[in-house]
Amino acid sequence: MTSSCEPTAQVCADYRRDGAVLLRGVLTPHEVRRLAEGIEHNLAHPSTLAMVASAPDDPGRFVEDFCTWQQNPAYREILCESALPAVSARLTGSREIRLYHDHLLVKEAGTRQPTPWHQDQPYYNVSGRQNVSFWIPVDPVPLTSSLRFVAGSHAGTWYMPRTFRDQQARWFPDGSLAELPAIDANPAQFRQLCWALEPGDALALHMLTLHASSGVGPGARRRVFSARYLGDDMRHAPRPWRTSPPFPGLTDRLADGAVMDDPLFPRVWSAA
Repeated sequence: MTSSCEPTAQVCADYRRDGAVLLRGVLTPHEVRRLAEGIEHNLAHPSTLAMVASAPDDPGRFVEDFCTWQQNPAYREILCESALPAVSARLTGSREIRLYHDHLLVKEAGTRQPTPWHQDQPYYNVSGRQNVSFWIPVDPVPLTSSLRFVAGSHAGTWYMPRTFRDQQARWFPDGSLAELPAIDANPAQFRQLCWALEPGDALALHMLTLHASSGVGPGARRRVFSARYLGDDMRHAPRPWRTSPPFPGLTDRLADGAVMDDPLFPRVWSAA
């Protein structure tokens, strides 16, 4: 990792306090081109986990896919050979970083479908605090279609995960976790963060940070790749339901509370 993209002590402190930071130029121009190639390959060859997350009458299209890095050399290069693993170690204060998974998020031009407020970790099969996700666009992203964050919302409360389009509780039983506060109805009550991005920039967020985004305008695509990493204290947390994404057979190989030491989650960085 070059010194130009190494997070400063202040950026790391901001990440711990707010649960989200902007990183300028974390990928090189070559890496941005490779990532764009990987995204187009993914769109042309979706996995069985791929989904269209927008309504049939949406003038655009919101496409998601998960866990395709093993079949996508460009993704593998970015996830394992770019600055991202070392940046993950710095932000999380970890001596070892494992890849968790990749997530494709493409909103084609004119997509109305918003991404509602949510946390990521309640959908997952992991526990622990030392984690980071990177939200990496290969297209310019204006403030109007960028991610918005509630600063400090990663501090402890887990909110009920629901499906994005119909708000169904398919994971934790209804009533077992707190319901989301009415953030958009009371915006002055929440300190929100939002940044415009250029290709090569990334947003780093904790897996418990509340975040949301709007649709995109008619003139531009918003192709985003999300890379998720696990630090020192992250452990396997099996669920009795299908997590998003699912990892079939993992409970046969890893015990509850085990380190995520499995070929699905390779170690991509360790302290010398």
